[in-house]
Amino acid sequence: MGRLSGKVAIITGAANGQGAAEARLFAKEGAKVVATDMQFELLEKVVAEINAELGEVAIAVKHNVADEPNWIEVVKTAVEKFGQVDILINNAGITGKGLLPIEELDAEEWNKVMNINALGNVYGIKHVVPEMKKLGKGSIVNISSLSGITGMGGMSAYTASKGATRLFTKGAAKDLGPFNIRVNSVHPGYINTPMIQEALEKEEYRAHFLSQVPLGFIGEPDDVAYAVLFLASDEARFISGTEMIIDGAQSIRG
Repeated sequence: MGRLSGKVAIITGAANGQGAAEARLFAKEGAKVVATDMQFELLEKVVAEINAELGEVAIAVKHNVADEPNWIEVVKTAVEKFGQVDILINNAGITGKGLLPIEELDAEEWNKVMNINALGNVYGIKHVVPEMKKLGKGSIVNISSLSGITGMGGMSAYTASKGATRLFTKGAAKDLGPFNIRVNSVHPGYINTPMIQEALEKEEYRAHFLSQVPLGFIGEPDDVAYAVLFLASDEARFISGTEMIIDGAQSIRG
């Protein structure tokens, strides 16, 4: 307990899956949490559960990460409610239409995925940095994907957005290091979240996923949340610009 005591965290995409797990864990570790998502009813339930257990430590904010004015309001709300912003977890993301041949990929689909998965991270960092500079420190964690490192067939826009997140993280870490603001990326493999739960219910897909993971099981949202907690905390004070792969050795070939 207390690894984030005295800190305020904005966590996007917190209505379910990894984002919800991060919101719950961060609150248990002492943070005040600004949980955001477009799925507001689900988000409110998550925040209500957190507050019922821990007191009024979290708030829910409806948030379109691809909308820059919305980001300005989210940061303003965080500061008005809790006084500062120490941590940003850019967790919100979409897969898009899923498996899609490149010849069927159009500008509308490409832009939708890139705007949420990549541009949303840019807006988030842009608007929390002034608050972090006031504190003289900060930690930002961008949730990418294993596909942002290895690539993924049939999901070109998603893969591109996660690859962009990976390299944007490194550029931001270089730029913000002099201000004692750390920026890292996390790259989960197969995690039991809404993104893949439907596939996991089909035995043939589940068997295929498991065959690729040497540890022999599918990760849970908490497996990612604990890694994000470490990067967000002062325990990781000399870690910036890195990429943490959480995949049960899936990415190791041979």
